Amino acid sequence: MSEDKIRLLQEMSIFGGCTPASIELLLERARALRVDRGDFFFREGDAGTSAFVLERGEVAIVKRFEGEDYFLRTLEAGTCFGEVALMDFFPRSASVAAVTDCRALEFHARDLLELARKDPEQFSLVYMNIARELARRLRDANELLFRARVKYRDVAQGFAFRST
Repeated sequence: MSEDKIRLLQEMSIFGGCTPASIELLLERARALRVDRGDFFFREGDAGTSAFVLERGEVAIVKRFEGEDYFLRTLEAGTCFGEVALMDFFPRSASVAAVTDCRALEFHARDLLELARKDPEQFSLVYMNIARELARRLRDANELLFRARVKYRDVAQGFAFRST
């Protein structure tokens, strides 16, 4: 197994603290993908049962609203996306398109269940790491929402807390 891939995953937030053996188990089951510039990894509304680790390239996260696509952000090599699907198994909440030619690893929920059978502690660590990453993203989204609401004067006024 490639030590570079093991190291790449260990440096990612969702695999932080994982042992080389547990990452190797996941890598044995991962599907390697090549996605050409302009093509999609998945589209909003698709079934969500996997997460992706971007090894090379850049992707755009796109959300559809009232028939129009809106750009949310880009992600570069060394990041992951689609991990929400490993938590809720709902349809994809956004689309992910390749901005450049990309190479990625796809991890299915069933791959992580195999890790749960072989090493429940490492499985728990991965899911705890995913929860932490999602909590960070939720904090960022809350801050952006708050700033937008303040900017457009959509925040309730007239109630003040006393500082102690």
